[in-house]
Amino acid sequence: MMAEDIQHNQKANFNGLTKSAKSGASKKLTIKNFKDRPELTDSYTEDTWIKLRDAVSAIQNSTSIKYNLEELYQAVENLCSYKVSPVLYKQLRQVCEDHIQAQIHQFREYPSSSLDSLSFLKRMNRCWQDHCSQTIMIRSIFLFLDRTYILQNSLLPSIWDTGLELFRTHIVSDGAVQSRTVEGILEQIERERNGETVDRSLLRSLLGMLSDLQVYKDSFEQRFLTETNRLYAAEGQRLMQERDVPEYLHHVSRRLEEENDRVISYLDQSTQKPLIATVEKQLLGEHMNAILQKGLWMLLDENRVCELTLLYELLSKVKGGLMTLLQAWRDYIKSFGGEIVSSPEKDKELVQELLDFKDKMDHVTQRCFQRNDNFINAMKEAFENFINKRPNKPAELIAKYVDSKLRAGNKEATEEELERILDKIMIIFRFIHGKDVFEAFYKKDLAKRLLVGKSASVDAEKSMLSKLKHECGAAFTSKLEGMFKDMELSKDIMIQFKQVFCVCLWLIQRTCNGLSDQCVCVCVCVCVLQMVKLQEVCKLFYLGKHSGRKLQWQPTLGHAVLKTEFKEGKKELQVSLFQTLVLLMFNESDEYSVEEIRTATGIEDGELKRTLQSLACGKARVLNKMPRGKDVEDADRFHFNSDFTHKLFRIKINQIQMKETVEEQVSTTERVFQDRQYQIDAALVRIMKMRKTLSHNLLVSELYNQLKFPVKPADLKKRIESLIDRDYMERDKENPNQYHYVA
Repeated sequence: MMAEDIQHNQKANFNGLTKSAKSGASKKLTIKNFKDRPELTDSYTEDTWIKLRDAVSAIQNSTSIKYNLEELYQAVENLCSYKVSPVLYKQLRQVCEDHIQAQIHQFREYPSSSLDSLSFLKRMNRCWQDHCSQTIMIRSIFLFLDRTYILQNSLLPSIWDTGLELFRTHIVSDGAVQSRTVEGILEQIERERNGETVDRSLLRSLLGMLSDLQVYKDSFEQRFLTETNRLYAAEGQRLMQERDVPEYLHHVSRRLEEENDRVISYLDQSTQKPLIATVEKQLLGEHMNAILQKGLWMLLDENRVCELTLLYELLSKVKGGLMTLLQAWRDYIKSFGGEIVSSPEKDKELVQELLDFKDKMDHVTQRCFQRNDNFINAMKEAFENFINKRPNKPAELIAKYVDSKLRAGNKEATEEELERILDKIMIIFRFIHGKDVFEAFYKKDLAKRLLVGKSASVDAEKSMLSKLKHECGAAFTSKLEGMFKDMELSKDIMIQFKQVFCVCLWLIQRTCNGLSDQCVCVCVCVCVLQMVKLQEVCKLFYLGKHSGRKLQWQPTLGHAVLKTEFKEGKKELQVSLFQTLVLLMFNESDEYSVEEIRTATGIEDGELKRTLQSLACGKARVLNKMPRGKDVEDADRFHFNSDFTHKLFRIKINQIQMKETVEEQVSTTERVFQDRQYQIDAALVRIMKMRKTLSHNLLVSELYNQLKFPVKPADLKKRIESLIDRDYMERDKENPNQYHYVA
């Protein structure tokens, strides 16, 4: 009745519009207040509450509401307007509390054995979802109360907060219910970690419930982190023994991704930091030294860029991880480089191996270690340390390596590639302490290249000098630069000598003696009796030009062009000094023994035999050896081969290389083959350890994927048989083409 009176008065008020007497005049809207405030009847408050209580009960029981929602909202507003808000709030709270208290029985009445954890979680989630939707609906009816009376009283919780408080107090805070809820959630998470599929939306809803009820940290997070710590502690111990390092690193990375995904999917964001820290501590921090000792050297040896990058990224997340990796990285470089430098049998390949090793380490620092300055500095320190463990020899070998690259006939590289090689050599050169040893050998080799005209490129020579000057200063290269000036002076002297005497002699080369101001000039000539007079003439001419100097003859650097007459016709032979001395003897006689040639020339026995080999056993055989054969013996005799024929007019006869070089090559080949056997064995063991059981074809296929060098199937079969004999693996008793790993 009261509501109808209020509506009637409102209509009367809104209809109280005045119209102007004159048509066309502007209309005005006037709103007037009630003259007297209507009074509530005695039964209005009680009747209205009964109506509201029925509506709340209908919402809680999921039945239809008898009244219009707008009508219910208006009823709440009417009660609040007449100062009934405190009573209305208490009544609403009591109704909600009674309903929630009744809900706890559905969780207590079932013993744990009759309702599995998943069903229990689903029931809890359904109860929570129903409670949330009911609270939202109830709040929409009592919104006026929520926005006026409750909002003005800071000590009173809102209708939504009241619903959360009641649910927390009477359901979630119940010891048995909370314990079983948390245990069920932890069980589902453990199943997911073990690879099973779980209902993530269910977990997200329940954990959201705990978070909304502000019991997430106390009731769930602490137990969750404890279980996580226990799980990964056991898993880390087990997998470190069962798996190799690359596989273990990928497993750790996968676990971290999974845990991050759980945070995104259903865990609270505040859990991410302690969760990830727990996983990193148990899977990485506790096994950091074991991972590096067991796998770092293998990863570096095999150049496993992907795994090294992953190792760096993972250890960078652990306290002290990068410093531990840095020390292990430094130790590896010192050990590996020390093996290269300290092995005399590897001297021939030492410089190239150092360059390759440096390129490999540079690649690792750039690709895997994110160009970390600490790792770059540690690498430089390690290189400097191991290179100088063997004094002088590395410097000598680097000088010889440079000589091989700058010598004429080197067709391995273009000018641009040669420049890059020289830049790399300078990087290795910086690590050497005995730079004076390098200078001595480099100066000697440079002199030989210039004297015999064997320099590949003057530009390349000057480029190398420029690099040395920039690295060591002008004093270091002053003598080397002087050689090029002396070459120009030699050309001028030769031109003058030819103009005066009209005779062609050998190149005159002056080098400065660093111990005094006296200059020593080296003039290359052959020293046979027929040339003694010409040598004396040359000496007198030079000393006439430069008084106070001394000529020092270096016959071993001499070369000549001999005009020779065969039955086929005249030929010119471009030969070395020793070859010249031997051939000139055959102007006097057609046949000599080895002893006669040795006595006449005075050439050392080993050099003489190689010289005779080049003349009688090579491609251009201008001498015949009796008896025939590849080796020269003391009893052999040689006579001039007048029947010699060749398509060219000028023929260059190369000197035979020393036998020691061939022997070193054979030794290197055998060593490489032995190393490959070890690599094959290691790869086989790794594969079988990981796969446990494999057929022959699959084993060979995986082995080819891992090996970096070609290998024949027959060799693989031998290595497999060798491992079977040593009890690393065994054949299947029923299927001989299948193998089993023997732990």
